[in-house]
Amino acid sequence: MATGNIKVTAENIFPIIKKFLYSDHEIFLRELISNATDATLKLKHLSTIGEIKGDIGEPIIEIKVDKDKKEIRIIDQGVGMTGDEVEKYINQVAFSGAEEFVEKYKDKVEDSGIIGHFGLGFYSSFMVAKKVEIFTKSYQKGAKAVRWECDGSPEYTLEETKRKERGTEIVLHIDDDSTEFLEESKINELLNKYNKFMPIPIKFGTREETLPLAKDAPKDAEPEKITVDNIVNNPNPAWTKSPNDLEDKDYKEFYRELYPMQFEEPLFHIHLNVDYPFHLTGILYFPKLSKNLDPTKDRIQLYQNQVFVTDNVEGIVPDFLQMLRGVIDSPDIPLNVSRSYLQSDAAVKKIASYITRKVADKLTSLFKKDRKAFEEKWDDIKVIIEYGMLSEEKFFEKSDKFALYPTVDKEYFIWSELEEKIKPSQTDKDDKLIVLYASDVKAQHSYIDAAKEKGYTVLLLDSPIVSHLLQKLESSKKDVQFVRVDADHIDNLIKKEDTKISKLSDEEKEKLKPIIESVIPKETYTVQLEAMDSNANPFIITQPEFMRRMKEMQATGGGGMMGMGNFPEMYNLVVNTNNDLVSEILSTKTKKKQERLIQQAFDLAKLSQGLLQGEELTNFIKRSFQMVK
Repeated sequence: MATGNIKVTAENIFPIIKKFLYSDHEIFLRELISNATDATLKLKHLSTIGEIKGDIGEPIIEIKVDKDKKEIRIIDQGVGMTGDEVEKYINQVAFSGAEEFVEKYKDKVEDSGIIGHFGLGFYSSFMVAKKVEIFTKSYQKGAKAVRWECDGSPEYTLEETKRKERGTEIVLHIDDDSTEFLEESKINELLNKYNKFMPIPIKFGTREETLPLAKDAPKDAEPEKITVDNIVNNPNPAWTKSPNDLEDKDYKEFYRELYPMQFEEPLFHIHLNVDYPFHLTGILYFPKLSKNLDPTKDRIQLYQNQVFVTDNVEGIVPDFLQMLRGVIDSPDIPLNVSRSYLQSDAAVKKIASYITRKVADKLTSLFKKDRKAFEEKWDDIKVIIEYGMLSEEKFFEKSDKFALYPTVDKEYFIWSELEEKIKPSQTDKDDKLIVLYASDVKAQHSYIDAAKEKGYTVLLLDSPIVSHLLQKLESSKKDVQFVRVDADHIDNLIKKEDTKISKLSDEEKEKLKPIIESVIPKETYTVQLEAMDSNANPFIITQPEFMRRMKEMQATGGGGMMGMGNFPEMYNLVVNTNNDLVSEILSTKTKKKQERLIQQAFDLAKLSQGLLQGEELTNFIKRSFQMVK
């Protein structure tokens, strides 16, 4: 038996880097700027702890593009490298200088902000360059500047060179198949995408700036223009600051900075800041939801130490919050080598749980602080909250403090308030609390009106996932049942002890039912004879709560019955045996008149439910005009 070490060599690592390691060639600039940022942060930290004496100035990172020479230069004023360090960090692939630095100074630097973890970022340059040069000079006293060169083959050159400035300059000689990266617009696009909030100022060219005129300047005076560095990033974005240092306008300005094409202001924000058991900062915004909201655009952005990673935050942010916008920044989120894909990890679950709790706490706080403003925002946030109540148990447990149940009259209750209000009048004979609701105020107006005449409260629950939510509420709250107002006639919705006496005898009812059934389509309607108030409508169309709810749940994904969404629509036709018209139908001698009265009453009932359409509606209108002639 033989044992040994597997060796990674330049012959096989470069093709892997070029073709497979990174999901997108454009991230070479992100990786090189990240390295430059690391080098600069190292310098600042060493200066802070006294390892570097003297003034280090205000170091920046500069990007230069020379289209004619096919060169891109990334220049930093950081710690630089000695020849030995180049041998160690550049020539030994996958040895991370950033990791070693953090380990060495972990007791002296509380949060170094160093980005690198893998030691492979530099080699992403060979995805776009046929040759790479490094000019570098260490901050260490007496260190000599060196030049390193490699064309992607196993061979490299390392020699002393003339360079006075501390720091590193990387020169990429761009390959013929990557000349798109020599376009200024392309570099601007990448800087804006990946490096918009890097912690060190990044210069890319210059721009003209107009100086303000003095107060006593002549009317015809022209303002002076000066050339200044074009700094493309914001090194101190809002999420890196303390909430105590920010005002509401600062959060709104940062939202516009994140999403410059969004003209609607966010409803409110949540500032995230946690140090234990993981590091995470960020700001989440509840956007104003609209019909044209595109969930694939303007998503939550994930950063690692202010370096953009992705806007696919699945796994980190719970599903129900993925309609939110904003930023999450955490050095503890595990990514693969290319930083492109999230890796499953226990820390990620903890982060998702923390975000859920933080959002629930913020919603509770907003509700308590300004209830009226919260109620005004309810229609814009209810889908997110209801989805959270369905999908996250801990969020559901906290939701009783802020989840609202609006009535058709635009009153808003949290659950405890609603329960207290309706318990005296809407408890049935079996001590079950019956919560009446409508999904469409106009379409269900007659049913709502009948319920209100009884003194009942009717909620307006009209979100697309309401059927799923009702199942959840009924299963978690004791002796509670939700019933839509058009599920039955009002006396049957909340059954009390007393029952109405029918004007018609049992024999008369037996005689009436087949007469009505002969006119009504049996495949869709089931005829029920019920004793109701004499002033209640003669015919009422209802749809059984269970059947309708199952169909709705099937249509929106889920539900307990497979294939329910394919079932035909089924309704009950409730006939009020105490209504005078029903008595007239029974006593009418001519069959033709009898059928006409039944059809007219039936069509009126369908009309109240929005079920009368097309040819049936046309015939109803013609018949109605003939009857009033």
